[in-house]
Parts: sequence; structure tokens; C-alpha cells
Amino acid sequence: MWLIRSRGVYRPQEDTWLLSRTMAEASFPAGATVLDVCTGTGALAIAAARAGAQAVTAVDLSSQAIATAWVNSRIRGIPLELIHSDFAQLAGKRTFDVVLSNPPYVPYRNEELPEGLQRAWDAGPQGRAVLDRLCPLLPVLLNRGGTALIVHSALCGTETTLNQLRGTGLKASVVARETVPFGPVMRARAEWLESAGLIDAGQRHEELVVIRADRIEQ
Repeated sequence: MWLIRSRGVYRPQEDTWLLSRTMAEASFPAGATVLDVCTGTGALAIAAARAGAQAVTAVDLSSQAIATAWVNSRIRGIPLELIHSDFAQLAGKRTFDVVLSNPPYVPYRNEELPEGLQRAWDAGPQGRAVLDRLCPLLPVLLNRGGTALIVHSALCGTETTLNQLRGTGLKASVVARETVPFGPVMRARAEWLESAGLIDAGQRHEELVVIRADRIEQ
């Protein structure tokens, strides 16, 4: 998918397309309401609309991301509800049939998260600054029978995500995996990642995982 991307907005790459393919294979009901958390360019929100979603809401902390998603959706004639906010602000106010997210998940040596473009991928020492906030909120963001799909690197702790989701009462499992070479950011941090015990010596690849979580209670 060709997309306009302004400076300061995450460029869609392997994780985006893996989640997009997994969403297409999931065969959600036609007319579903969808929330795209950390939308960036709007790539996943647009894909959801094209897959038959009745209404798609995209949220991002970055005003540049929201503006970029607006342009990309307008070019394609796809209506999106775009919200410049932290996704947590929707908890308890809105629910959706499907929640999608490609959140920031690259491990970053400092607890304090940066501003600007780096905020699109940096996520604290374990890479879980956003994941640890999103997982507990999914039960209140999903309708009954709803489904969430989240993509992140296995470096962040696949089992941690699964345990957090299951701990909230959701049914959770890994539904897609893909091994990819490190991108520029990960390559630049490889020495620190090794010293932090997050990768093996000489490792220059990572496994991406898509985790599905279903709210199955009636």
C-alpha cells in the first residue's frame, strides 16, 4: 500500500504488513466497528475499512500522525474517525468489535520516553511502556465477542503479553510469526541490547508476533 508519510511519523514496514495480513485472514464480521491504536500513517485503519469494517476509529498521541492518517484516508475516499489523544482516554467511554495495534515496542535504555519521531518506536527498557498499558484496558475497549490483534517483537516478551491478557479474562494466543532482520534502530542498539540480555551475542534478527485476544464471556 502506497502511503504519504510526514516527517515524525512511523514508516509502515514488516510489522504493519504482518498485522494487516493477519487481520485479513481473521475474517471479522462485516460491519464491525474497529479501533486502531497508535495509528501512525493510518495504514491499518485503512486496511480495516477496506476489509469491510462499518466504522473505523484511529487514535494517536502524535498530531503529525493524525494529520498524515487524514491525508491518506482522504486520498482513498475512506472515512475515518481520527482522534488526537492517548488511547486510554477511550476506556470506559467507547467499545469496539475489533482493536488493532502496532504500538511502540523497541527497547530503549531510559525510562523517560522521548519526544518526536523516536516516540513512534521507543518503549522503555523492556519495550513494554505502551504494551503494559494497553493489555489491561482491552477488556473495557472490546465489545462482548470482540477481538484484539497486537503485533510486537518477541524481544518484548511474548509470554508476558499472553499472561497479561489472560489475566484480564481474555482468551489469548499467538496467531502469526515472522522473523525479520534488524532495522536501522535495532542495529544501532545491538550492543546495548546484548549487554541488557535482550538478545544473544551476534543476533541481528528478531521474531515478530501477532497476538490475538478474544473477549468470549457473554
